[in-house]
Amino acid sequence: MIQSVKDNLDELPALALADAGYRSEDNLKSAPIELVVALGREGKEHAQVDAGKYPHTAAMAAKLQTDDGNAAYRKRKWIAEPPNGWIKNVLGFRQFSLRGLHQVQAEWKLVCMALNLRRMATMVG
Repeated sequence: MIQSVKDNLDELPALALADAGYRSEDNLKSAPIELVVALGREGKEHAQVDAGKYPHTAAMAAKLQTDDGNAAYRKRKWIAEPPNGWIKNVLGFRQFSLRGLHQVQAEWKLVCMALNLRRMATMVG
């Protein structure tokens, strides 16, 4: 994902915020920028990380315990989560009607376009 940003904008972002799906020792080790990655669900008790076996994951766990790390990760909530809530609650979109990767991608683009058009209409009118 970071490489995609660089490819599209010709520069790297200063910071990347990611959920636990992007957590891997390789991702944490090879990130070319500052990275804040969740280690699991927020507010849930997490098992201790073996720092000898997973040093980068242990370092991320320590980073998330700091005020700066926690504040950085919290930004993800107000950046990424509101569109998902709008799509589910306002548009009522909860599952795909089509099957197959290309059809689902096309359906998702339509849903996002509908959300953007609705928001634009609210801003104009």
